[in-house]
Amino acid sequence: MQTNPTHTSLVAVGDSFTEGMSDLLPDGTYRGWADLLASRMAAVAPGFRYANLAVRGKLIRQIVDEQVDTAAAMRADVVTLVGGLNDTLRPKCDMVMVRDLLTEAVERLAPHCRQLVLMRSPARQGPVQERFRPRMEALFTCIDELAERHGALVVDLYGAPSLGDQRLWDVDRLHLTADGHRRVAEAVWQSLGYPPEDPEWQLPPPASLPPGWTTRRAADARFARQHLLPWIGRRLTGRSSGDGRPPKRPELLPYDER
Repeated sequence: MQTNPTHTSLVAVGDSFTEGMSDLLPDGTYRGWADLLASRMAAVAPGFRYANLAVRGKLIRQIVDEQVDTAAAMRADVVTLVGGLNDTLRPKCDMVMVRDLLTEAVERLAPHCRQLVLMRSPARQGPVQERFRPRMEALFTCIDELAERHGALVVDLYGAPSLGDQRLWDVDRLHLTADGHRRVAEAVWQSLGYPPEDPEWQLPPPASLPPGWTTRRAADARFARQHLLPWIGRRLTGRSSGDGRPPKRPELLPYDER
């Protein structure tokens, strides 16, 4: 970790987590932790440049094929790489392939940036996490090993109590709320050596009364109708929510509050 860092550019690589779902802005676009981080970095580095190549729904092979070489060619000071979690949530997942592709991505990015940042992705508490926990933790072990080998930073979001709290997850149960993304931006900001703005980002929100049985069942029904069934439909037909979507911010340009 640096102190008084002087980063002048950031490139973000990944899937919906890095695209910013579900931190929805009034104009219908997503913000997310990477945009928040870029805004902070730009405030202390005149001429700061930012690109975000992330596209929702991307698997690790697609990230490697479609984003990694583009990111490496930009030669940014900081590159963030988050990928592979979508693979672990599939009914069938070849973890050897996921590890090999993640290794390839790191090996191609690390020599072309001042600091590569990897993450142990956050996970919402509940039965889905328990079902896929072994795969996720195998992925995180690989991330730790790659970071040690290539001098990358690892931001541990998986171990943060706040980001396991269900209140920091959107109604789709797959993406963080605006407060969740804010906390991720803070975690990366601190890991890069910047002074803390929220030293307690890992602490959950204040305790509140849990919703009643009727409210929970209504939320379950809404989740199944609006999110789970469409997700299953895409899996059965081989489609992705990111099909045909361009990268969020494909060029490394001076940051602005678009």
